[in-house]
Amino acid sequence: MKSNTDITVKALIKSKTILYPADTIWGLGCDATNQKAVDAIFKLKNRSKNKPLIALVSSIDMLRQYVEAVPENIEELLQNEQPTTLVYPKGKGLAKGVISDNESVAIRIPKPCFALDLITALGKPIVSTSANLSGKPIPVTFHQIDAQILAQVDEIVPLDKDKIASAPSQVLQLMPDGSVKQLR
Repeated sequence: MKSNTDITVKALIKSKTILYPADTIWGLGCDATNQKAVDAIFKLKNRSKNKPLIALVSSIDMLRQYVEAVPENIEELLQNEQPTTLVYPKGKGLAKGVISDNESVAIRIPKPCFALDLITALGKPIVSTSANLSGKPIPVTFHQIDAQILAQVDEIVPLDKDKIASAPSQVLQLMPDGSVKQLR
């Protein structure tokens, strides 16, 4: 019998979009290096292409593959109890829309959960964006996800459907002088 992770990895390899439980909220995702799949996420959410998506990586080692520079105090920045997304000045190797027009990229290492297992099995970053249509409220439970999202996403991971979501991650921007600015 195939595991949820195996089934979802196969979907990601085939450029499919997924609806999955992250360590924060229910998320829409895809292979963050696959332009066709990233474009499908923008279309699914009816999201403006000038609002870049967050990518999830499995480790600091994977992070180093997708950003130009990792700050020396990265472990300290990530030790926060609250899930933390960091905006790096320059990304690389990710699809347009994950990397913004100004070349910055928002990346998070999730706490242990299905998403972390999925990224590890895939060996690449995945997109993580809230499972809502652009401009609509973020669903707190699976049952609050808009029917349009459910109908259009390629694969729904059948886990944690009764889980009540925590808040989305905080977002911190790494500034050129080494300081950190809170964005969310």
